[in-house]
Amino acid sequence: DLMRAKGADVNPGDFAENITVEGLVLYELPVGTKLNVGDGIVLEVTQIGKECHSGCEIQKQVGSCIMPTQGIFARVLTGGKIRVGDEVTVSND
Repeated sequence: DLMRAKGADVNPGDFAENITVEGLVLYELPVGTKLNVGDGIVLEVTQIGKECHSGCEIQKQVGSCIMPTQGIFARVLTGGKIRVGDEVTVSND
């Protein structure tokens, strides 16, 4: 949504994301935070941001990209099937 507001012509999946989440500011979570997804899936945040390769299409469109500061990465601690509409919450563990 942020990149669309800046004028980028992007859709879900254009950042090669595996999961798109609404309602949580994921990039503000510290590395090590655990996330509960759907029915028993647990992810652990391992990285916030990544170096954006120079000249990505999104940066060409609007002059900036969110990946260096807002893309997050997580490893799967407990796997399972994620479905559209599954709740994502920060774990209290």
